[in-house]
Amino acid sequence: MKLLLYYLILLGSSYVISTYGPYQRAQMTGDILLGGLFPIHFGVSSKDQDLAARPESTQCVRFNFRGFRWLQAMIFAIDEINNSSALLPNITLGYRIFDTCNTVSKALEATLSFVAQNKIDSLNLDEFCNCTDHIPSTIAVVGAAGSAVSTAVANLLGLFYIPQISYASSSRLLSNKNQYKSFMRTIPTDEYQATAMADIIEHFEWNWVIAVASDDDYGRPGIEKFEKEMEERDICIHLNELISQYFEDHEIQALADRIENSTAKVIVVFASAPDIEPLIKEMARRNITDRIWLASEAWSGSSLIAKPEYLDVVAGTIGFALKAGRIPGFREFLQQVQPKKDSHNEFVREFWEETFNCYLEDSPRLQESDSTSFRPLCTGEEDITNVETPYLDYTHLRISYNVYVAVYSIAQALQDILTCTPGNGLFANNSCADIKKMEAWQVLKQLRHLNYTNSMGEKMHFDENADLAANYTIINWHRSAEDGSVVFKEVGYYNMHTKRGAKLFIDKTKILWNGYGSEVPFSNCSEDCEPGTRKGIIDSMPTCCFECTECSDGEYSNHRDASVCTKCPNNSWSNGNHTFCFLKEIEFLSWTEPFGIALAICAVVGVVLTAFVMVVFVRFRNTPIVKATNRELSYVLLFSLICCFSSSLVFIGEPQDWTCRLRQPAFGISFVLCISCILVKTNRVLLVFEAKIPTSLHRKWWGLNLQFLLVFLCTFVQVMICVIWLYNAPPSSYRNHDIDEIIFITCNEGSVMALGFLIGYTCLLAAICFFFAFKSRKLPENFTEAKFITFSMLIFFIVWISFIPAYFSTYGKFVSAVEVIAILASSFGMLALCKSHEPRFSVFNHIK
Repeated sequence: MKLLLYYLILLGSSYVISTYGPYQRAQMTGDILLGGLFPIHFGVSSKDQDLAARPESTQCVRFNFRGFRWLQAMIFAIDEINNSSALLPNITLGYRIFDTCNTVSKALEATLSFVAQNKIDSLNLDEFCNCTDHIPSTIAVVGAAGSAVSTAVANLLGLFYIPQISYASSSRLLSNKNQYKSFMRTIPTDEYQATAMADIIEHFEWNWVIAVASDDDYGRPGIEKFEKEMEERDICIHLNELISQYFEDHEIQALADRIENSTAKVIVVFASAPDIEPLIKEMARRNITDRIWLASEAWSGSSLIAKPEYLDVVAGTIGFALKAGRIPGFREFLQQVQPKKDSHNEFVREFWEETFNCYLEDSPRLQESDSTSFRPLCTGEEDITNVETPYLDYTHLRISYNVYVAVYSIAQALQDILTCTPGNGLFANNSCADIKKMEAWQVLKQLRHLNYTNSMGEKMHFDENADLAANYTIINWHRSAEDGSVVFKEVGYYNMHTKRGAKLFIDKTKILWNGYGSEVPFSNCSEDCEPGTRKGIIDSMPTCCFECTECSDGEYSNHRDASVCTKCPNNSWSNGNHTFCFLKEIEFLSWTEPFGIALAICAVVGVVLTAFVMVVFVRFRNTPIVKATNRELSYVLLFSLICCFSSSLVFIGEPQDWTCRLRQPAFGISFVLCISCILVKTNRVLLVFEAKIPTSLHRKWWGLNLQFLLVFLCTFVQVMICVIWLYNAPPSSYRNHDIDEIIFITCNEGSVMALGFLIGYTCLLAAICFFFAFKSRKLPENFTEAKFITFSMLIFFIVWISFIPAYFSTYGKFVSAVEVIAILASSFGMLALCKSHEPRFSVFNHIK
């Protein structure tokens, strides 16, 4: 039974070896075999399989000259290694290279060939057959190009731990080592490219873009990362579309319609060249030339897009390119290709026919051609250097260099195995692998620990995600002045390993927008807001779309496109255009303004008049008429009036803390002292005249000492009110910023209630005084003082009753002015009416 099983496997193996895998390949035997997967064609023909007959293999179409150059880079590297005496001496590397046709199905077809051969080797069938023509196992695979293709290949190769090194698959999903165990690459991951694209959009201050991605494992993860980066920068994506080279014409036209109708001018494309080409072709047909394309590295240098017929559409494209490398001797190697010399490479024949647009004599395509695709015959000895072909574009070797590095990395891992000494190995008990019986998983282990310096002096090692560290070059598509072809101009770089803010460098002077312009195109949803305005939200629209709203009074914006208006400082106000703030005008009842001068003059006049009266009283103090006025109390009364007039001056000038704490107590105590004197005099007169027979008791009761005691007690109450006020809520200087363009410096009274008690107590004394004066109106005709005191108190009440609404209805410096006017009016009233008519006879004359 066991023998029968081995026989069946052996029978299957012979079938696999001879027929399995794509027919067209590049193959050379060796001691150790490397596999290769390259997109020699851009795709496969779309053919509906109705299964009425046996399905036929799909045909690859559109020859990829760049893909063929990448294949040649692998062959060149293997030839160099085989001819080297330092690297893998006495060991010959062979290769089996297949065309993926840029599709998963073709790539898996080739990968199964690698896997099947390795699985047969693991069965150790040497005892059942003579394997002299035995093809060795594939110990590593270089490829594939597209991320979607590499993902499928990696899933299969990972099952058998066959190392895979891709030269162009940058999808960030492939960094997942739990899923893709044997995948490695020599190209940076799209994790960095998506960030770099967002940085470029932010650099040029665009905020309204279109995103287009291929509908595969390359485009979807890349654009997903790009979306996150855009959200972090508050940049909006107007359209987010998926595309494929297999889209129907009506789908491409619908996508072109949406792009044409969009106001976004920047199109970010995360796709391969074959996927984006149908859209570019449709845009060219419509002559839509006002868009800026931001290209991922998968198509930024593609010959499929960089054609003169598309240049009106794609000129000015900003693209990411890998760092270019040098491969000495590669140029000559490319020029030496010929169908007759390269018999081991079956792709050379098709390359030759596509390059020279001919058919070789024994070409199988010659019989397949029809009259519409007539081509002349060619000999295969034409001069390749006389034609323009992307194959010979070796000025910037990027992907080709990645292929070169991938091959040398495998060779260096094999060299480490070859030179390994027991006790220093990577395997169990620090053992070494046997180069003659080596398996793929051992090569994978060695690659993960690879660390060497290549011939160009570059450090080579794979990080924890099996990626090589690298940077991007930023290129701009120019139109050649000589022949109108595309020229890739380097305009900057992106260094992913420097700190944020220093990663991106772009020389704007080297960029030609749309192929000719130097001004950065506008791709924003709304026009920038001018200084003096801010962005206003528009309902049901993205945050990038806004309307410009004028800043409110007291706010400003001094730069374009401000998100918010800045509030002016308390001491400033915005100008008419709201573009800057100016210092507010400071106002208070000043000594220098006309109103302040007038009030000060009135106060000084009052002081002078009162002082004059007081001087006259002192000068004639011994005359009967002065004695008749109760001169000692009159002195106090005149002094208090001087204090009343003087207290009004404290209200003029810039308020300070000390003036604010002085002015109300000074006014209140002065007036209470004055009214107390009038009250005592009035009450004394009334009591004396009401006593029919004056006695010594009256004289004693209304003696001078008692009069002063009453004045003191009345004034002391006001003093205590002021002391309590100043202790609990002292007034202070206050800057009122509530008024536009003006700062009023006023006094914050601390307690309005305390001010009310102060004025209320003054008015209470005035009311009592008025009461006694009114009762004294019928005194003898010669004693008229009570009448004038009555009128004086009436004026006092009228002034201060008017003062209350005026005080609370005014603001700023006018509050002080109102109070000064009230003080002066009441002071002049008391001065004029109390002293204009003194009694002709003393009270004590009446007593006598």
